[in-house]
Amino acid sequence: MITLLAIFFLQFTDKVGSERVCLSPTAMEMRRARDIAIDSLDYAVSPMYLDSVKTIGAKILHHSRWMNGATVEASEEAIRRIEKCTFVDTIYLTRTDDYSIDIPSVSLRKRMAIGNDAMRRVGEEASTEQLAQLNLLPLHQAGYKGKGIRIGLADGGFYNADSLAALPREQWLGYADFTDDEDDFFGNSGNHGTLCLSSIVAKHEDYEGAASEAEYYLFKTEEEYTESPKEIDNWIAAIEMADSLGVHIVSTSLGYTTFDNEEFNFAYADMDGRTSRGAQAALIAARKGMLLVAAAGNDGNKAWHHLSTPADADSILSVGAVDMAGEVAAFSSYGPSADSRVKPEVCAMGAGTALINPANDEVINSNGTSFACPLVAGMAACLWSALPNATNMEIRERIIRSADRYTQPHEQYGYGIPDAWLAYQHTTSITTIINPPQATKIMKDGQLYILYNNEYYTILGNEISKQ
Repeated sequence: MITLLAIFFLQFTDKVGSERVCLSPTAMEMRRARDIAIDSLDYAVSPMYLDSVKTIGAKILHHSRWMNGATVEASEEAIRRIEKCTFVDTIYLTRTDDYSIDIPSVSLRKRMAIGNDAMRRVGEEASTEQLAQLNLLPLHQAGYKGKGIRIGLADGGFYNADSLAALPREQWLGYADFTDDEDDFFGNSGNHGTLCLSSIVAKHEDYEGAASEAEYYLFKTEEEYTESPKEIDNWIAAIEMADSLGVHIVSTSLGYTTFDNEEFNFAYADMDGRTSRGAQAALIAARKGMLLVAAAGNDGNKAWHHLSTPADADSILSVGAVDMAGEVAAFSSYGPSADSRVKPEVCAMGAGTALINPANDEVINSNGTSFACPLVAGMAACLWSALPNATNMEIRERIIRSADRYTQPHEQYGYGIPDAWLAYQHTTSITTIINPPQATKIMKDGQLYILYNNEYYTILGNEISKQ
């Protein structure tokens, strides 16, 4: 029996009556510059269908043009009436209003952060080590710090992000809340998003983010006290908004494997880049020209040690965590994906990451793939500002090919720690024989294979050999 009020995703059959293209002038210009055609996915959900659903008595929370549907709150009576509508293809239950859960444990489980060490680094530039590990400082010295690149952060709370002295207000473009939380966006809303943001854009007397000149949008998609598939739909709505605003890169320090209602839980077989709606949306985002960067997860030392979704998506750049010495953090989730692709793709400092404390603008250390992820997103922004004519997939491929384990990927390291300067120069040790967008990298028995035109290749030194 469905509870009195529940959350559903309604997938519609078509887009009858939809005439509005959901793209800003900035986004349209990006599409033209990259020769990306407008298609049906860019048109809004049918207003006729939304009106009909509202008339029946459902409350529309948000809708998705990519998934062609709407997230709604409805009673059992209303949903039974909606089931009879010929324009409704599929109904997914995504959350029930059962709040009899252990709130603290839920709140801690869902983000890709695992703890704080509030020890301030004194007498040194706190961020230098984590930027140097990515060899990002030469790009900075060359004047490439993300200027002209728009980054979106899809995350939990953004406590004090509007008032911290270390965060450049002039680069902040806007924000949106896709959750049911009634908290003030910048008030009592958690600080996970603010911590992640600081590693990208913060400027401090002894601290600089990875892409301190990038512009940014803030999207709250994580609900504070519940864990349900609805949050995936929140995230999709945010990614679609980012697309409509002309965002280049989205940093996502969240992921999904288990939920309050165990019936919704994913299995490892679902981490195949196609099963979850989040992974499906990530693939669409890549087609639309955005680069998505996602935390791999913090389950490496747990019974479930696999990566989470949407990090499993093929075109996402998923990020694991290493320490200052470049050793993989025990908590960093394992790949490969369920369909044997290399995951995570790369790693960055996620053990002892230097961040700005949202409470007081001081520098602290924290742990989690949450904080490795925005470092790579910032690196991508710097690289893209240096190579403005590159596509999202070219930036992604440059980052992957620059990594120190590219020829010998690992289930936790992926291709390893990327090298920003090497990615910029594009002088990798691998001869580009196969066009990357048309090839698939497969992990099998610890060996990297490239699948191209149904044939397998291996990388040996500087050569790609057919098997």
